[in-house]
Amino acid sequence: MQLHFLGTGAGMPSKDRNTSALMVKLLDEIGELWLFDCGEATQHQILHTSLKPRKVTKIFITHLHGDHIFGLPGFLSSRSFQGGNDPLTIFGPAGLQHWVEQTLALSNTHLTYPLHFVEVQEGVMLEDEHFTVYAKALRHVIPCYGYRIEQKPLPGELLIEKAQALGVPKGPLLGQLKKGQDIVLDNGVLIQAKDVTAPPKKGFTLTILGDTKYCQEAVQLAMKADIVVHEATFDSTTPDLAASYGHTTNVEAAKVAQQAGANYLLLNHLSARFLPQDLPQFLAEAQHIFPQTLLAADQTIFTWHNHQLF
Repeated sequence: MQLHFLGTGAGMPSKDRNTSALMVKLLDEIGELWLFDCGEATQHQILHTSLKPRKVTKIFITHLHGDHIFGLPGFLSSRSFQGGNDPLTIFGPAGLQHWVEQTLALSNTHLTYPLHFVEVQEGVMLEDEHFTVYAKALRHVIPCYGYRIEQKPLPGELLIEKAQALGVPKGPLLGQLKKGQDIVLDNGVLIQAKDVTAPPKKGFTLTILGDTKYCQEAVQLAMKADIVVHEATFDSTTPDLAASYGHTTNVEAAKVAQQAGANYLLLNHLSARFLPQDLPQFLAEAQHIFPQTLLAADQTIFTWHNHQLF
């Protein structure tokens, strides 16, 4: 799994940071891309990458502020021009479907693929054989949600030497065991898959929070998560100002990760007031509370592999 940040700014684009957009690359897991928020010019950011819009199967919108949705109509339109024919599902707060459909209708935009909408409510938003996605309301100035993505346990590795010691020959029978299927050898001996596979591996848990002031709801969504993506619009000098705008400071985001017992914290949604020379101190303040804090920038890619973030 990879996290590709396409926009890490707050409110409006700046020279260094575009508005909010994060691509979760699940190509190795399920061959899909999931997009979280779609601020203005997200598709322009994608042009500088190898990302394929037609691979995006799901879009999760945290809330309806413009810096999180103004890029959505353009992205949906371009996905048609770029060969997207597979269905696309958009998860978002009440009102999102109406806004998107009205925009597409008034601009006479025709999509070449089925578009589905799911209105977000608290609880399980999606569950299949690979993932469960939960949503929870946060505390912003308009309705806003955070998402928690839990990967289901992965099958254990096939213990080939153990299988061969039991008489399983090389070939398709090993493949069946790897898929968890029991087999019967030519001599009538039953080989059960559980006897020749390692225990299941724990999947990852990823929490992506929308705009919010410091709150226990964020802690709950982030509980024991491997990775927490949290906004940090302000720094430690202005906590009251941050709260009045429904936002979080870098230090408060670090406290969320600390209280949740998370493994890694990625800070994004930074105000344009912070210049490049301010960022080392900005990051250090958060790391003082939660050492495993990293700072996201536009086009930063983080890779999750073997329970480590690179």
